[in-house]
Amino acid sequence: MDNSALDALICPVCGLEFMDVLPGENTLACIDGHSFDIARQGYVNLLTGHGTKFTHDTAAMVAARDAFLEAGHYAPLADALAGMVRPVLAATGAAGGGAAPRPMVLDAGTGTGWYLHQLLDRLGGGVDAVALDISKFALRRAARRNPGAANLAWDLWQPLPVEAGRADVVLVVFAPRNAAEFARVLRPGGLLVVVTPRPGHLAEIAQHAGLLGIQPDKEASLAASLASHFVLESALPVSIPLHLSPADVANVALMGPAGHHIEVQELERAAAALPERTDVTAEFMLSAFRPR
Repeated sequence: MDNSALDALICPVCGLEFMDVLPGENTLACIDGHSFDIARQGYVNLLTGHGTKFTHDTAAMVAARDAFLEAGHYAPLADALAGMVRPVLAATGAAGGGAAPRPMVLDAGTGTGWYLHQLLDRLGGGVDAVALDISKFALRRAARRNPGAANLAWDLWQPLPVEAGRADVVLVVFAPRNAAEFARVLRPGGLLVVVTPRPGHLAEIAQHAGLLGIQPDKEASLAASLASHFVLESALPVSIPLHLSPADVANVALMGPAGHHIEVQELERAAAALPERTDVTAEFMLSAFRPR
């Protein structure tokens, strides 16, 4: 990970800043001496004590997500994300200059790091990134995919190990939303971007794949849940026509929340009964919020 990304972090034990990691070091230490091992895969587990009760994604769920996303099915969603955050980061970079911090993206619930990688690639560099997730299986892949980011094992429902007012963009793609902490870490004028599925998302295969239903008032519920800290600025619907193989259908079912409950063998049997290609539509909403 780049030391410039570490500049945005604070120790979860004492709240003090971390020191730079020198070549060959395998620990991340704060100026008060609290240290955390850097895993050989490149991520750092900052969780202390009893950790979290939040259920992390399993190795099978993570592998399915990686296979599905790497096939490029959701590339149009990555394009839309880049278009939404580019003006915010460009304005920060232009106004910074000198020794001012570089623009920074906080990816809350980074998963395998695919969306963050796509975003950074489209932005063309010059942006720091902090990536948080609770699953060590996901972070192993995320750290390989985004080695310059600070990839951290963390519970999003806990106070985030990030300085107040440091992030220019907080990105939340199908992940928990801690409104108070997102508002704390965003700079004034920063942007919170939340990606959620819309009603009708993958409806054509929902029954075959055992997908969980989507509440019809999801967008209104999202805005209400963040209203104490954020104002909705814009909402962009994104529809992606897909032509999925049986393996794709199995992966998209296993990679999401339903993956915690699906019986894999039953899923594989259901997918095997599908035609060679199934036409479905992925439906997303990109909601942009500004701090109050």
